[in-house]
This record gives sequence, structure tokens and C-alpha cells, in this order.
Amino acid sequence: MYNIATLNKISPVGLGRLTDQYTITEDINSANGVLVRSQDMLSMEFSQNLLAIARAGAGVNNIPVSRCAEEGIVVFNTPGANANAVKELVLAGLFLGSRNIPDAITWSYGLVGNEDAAKAVEKGKSQFAGNEIKGKTLGVIGLGAIGVSVANAAEKLGMKVIGNDPYMTLHAAHNLSNTIPVVHSLEELLPNCDYISIHVPAMDKTKGMINKDTIALMKDGMIFLNFSRDKLVNDEDMLVALASGKIKKYITDFPNNKLVGKEGVICIPHLGASTEEAEDNCAVMATEELMDYIESGNITNSVNYPDCSLGSVTGTRICVLNKNIPAMLSAVTSAVSDLNLNINNLLNKSKGDYACTLLDIDGTVTEAEVASKLNVPGIIKIRIITK
Repeated sequence: MYNIATLNKISPVGLGRLTDQYTITEDINSANGVLVRSQDMLSMEFSQNLLAIARAGAGVNNIPVSRCAEEGIVVFNTPGANANAVKELVLAGLFLGSRNIPDAITWSYGLVGNEDAAKAVEKGKSQFAGNEIKGKTLGVIGLGAIGVSVANAAEKLGMKVIGNDPYMTLHAAHNLSNTIPVVHSLEELLPNCDYISIHVPAMDKTKGMINKDTIALMKDGMIFLNFSRDKLVNDEDMLVALASGKIKKYITDFPNNKLVGKEGVICIPHLGASTEEAEDNCAVMATEELMDYIESGNITNSVNYPDCSLGSVTGTRICVLNKNIPAMLSAVTSAVSDLNLNINNLLNKSKGDYACTLLDIDGTVTEAEVASKLNVPGIIKIRIITK
């Protein structure tokens, strides 16, 4: 029996995937796995029982990813599960900004009680005349699941689209429309766009990447959309650009005290993934990732360990998490050989500083027995999984 702790409200559709091998618990110290959305886990201490954390969403800035890697806790996310929800809101943002819809709606509220409201509308509507997006150029910074989805949809709406992502995956390249050009630098993208939508993860190297220097490269009077992360944009520099007219509108899913109520800013209260469908999709994917690792040692969509899968367990499987250092694989196989165990199947993968080795063997063995033969620096966690 495995214990799963749920932080935040997790969709019942996702939790419904748990089999009778699992029990939901409120005690994280007894949990073998954690399902989380936005709960801040950065200062939490984790017990030896915890094997994995699955984030029902893409961003993992609320989880101490590096510390988890050091403790042998695999951290998963759910890339693409909420892509359609975010894409639809980005498209809404394009229309909101282009057609001055928020200001127009606010103005119309002032007509309450006006006996000549219809006449006032005809007289006042011209002040909200906007622009069509068809034929305009959209720049998409970051071509992951969401960025690709936004780019493809915008092209179908008649926009010219330019993409930028120095780390674009083969999967993303395959899914991106073959008529959308991808440039290698922001310098090639920024000056040529009427609209820009950013879709990159929040990391040290992306923090404040939209600032006075990058804004200076943009076309005068363009519209900028941020449905990715608040930390990507320097708010002070954005407000200066709005005041000067360099940027016409800033549409963001991340309101704060600096932005709310400011001229030219359209704030949406973090609704990007807030649909029933997205919450269900994320919860299902996170739950299935968690179960697959707990039951089989397989890793899919981890942010701190490599993807590594040998399918279902039919006998005994050894799962080793370790530092990605030379001669580690030979140390693992030698340890198994010293225990007189035959290896039926083996997979070794690495990702940055960490690696995972899965071995299907004949016979049975205990974690203590493997650890006694694998007493070398760099070993983080050893698991024995049997069926």
C-alpha cells in the first residue's frame, strides 16, 4: 500500500486513476508520493518515505527541484496538459488588446440608468475603435507545447507568425506548422512583430529577460502578452515603455500592485490553466507519472532526472538513482554480478548532473544486499521493485 499526499485541490478525475494500492493522506511525512499544484514546497523538509513529487502543471518554481534530486526524489511536471487552455486565453488576450474590449466594457457600465444608452453608444463607440489581427505579425518566444499551440492557432487566424526558441525540441519542431519561420535570436524577432507572446520557463537566466534593453528593440506601438510567468518581465521597464507609447498594451495573467489599474495594462487573474478540462488533464497526467514511477521505477516528464522506462515489471527490478559521474554504470553492473544475479534487461540514462539505471534481473534481492555491493560515492537511492 502506498500513501499519496495531495497539496491543493487535485481534480477528482486524476485521483480517480489511483488504484486500490493507494491511500490519500494529509501527512506528508508518511507519503510515498505528492500531488501538488501551486503550494509552496520550497521550505518543506521531506522524509525518507518520499519517492516522488508530481506537479499538476508545467511550472515547478514552487518545488525545491535541486534539493529533491540530491535526496533521490523524482520531480515530475505535466507539459502540454494545459496547453489548449492557455492557448485559448492568449488568443482572447490578442482580441482584448487589439479591439480595446476591456476599456469599452468598462465605459458601457457607465451607461447604467441612462435613458438614451443606445444613442450614447453610437456617439461614443468610436473612441474604442481598434485593429484586426489578421495580417499582423505575432512573435512567439518559446516553442514548447503552449508556444507551438499559440503559433499554429494564430497562423490559422491569418496572422504572420515568427518563432524563437534556442532549445526547441524535435517534438516541438514536428508539431509546429512548417510555414512558420524560427529565428535564432531575439534580435531577429523583436523588431519585426506587432504582437509578442512569451512562453518560456522561469529560471535565473530568463528572469527579467523582457527589460528596457529588449523593449528598445521592439516595434513602436506593439502589444506584449505574458501568459507564462511574472518574473520574465521587468515591471518597471514595462510601465516606462507603456507611458512613452513604445508599447501600446501589456496583457498579463499575473497582476500585482505595480500593474493593477495602470494605463495600458490588461490584467487577467491568472486564469491560464483555470479550466475544468486543463485541471483534469494535468491531474491525470501527474497521477499516472507518479504511479508509473512508484510501481515500476519508470520516469517520464521529470525535471530533475532523465526519462527512463523499461515498461511493466514482471519479476524483480533494481532502480538506481545516482550522480552522473564516470564509471557509475560499470559499478552498478559489477555489484549485480557480485550478487550472482543475471541481468535480463538494462537501461541507463543521464540528464545533467543526475542519472538513472533500471535493471530487470532473475531471482530476488534486497536493497541492503545491493547497497552492500554498491558502496561507492555518487549513489543517491536504490529501490527494489517486485511484481
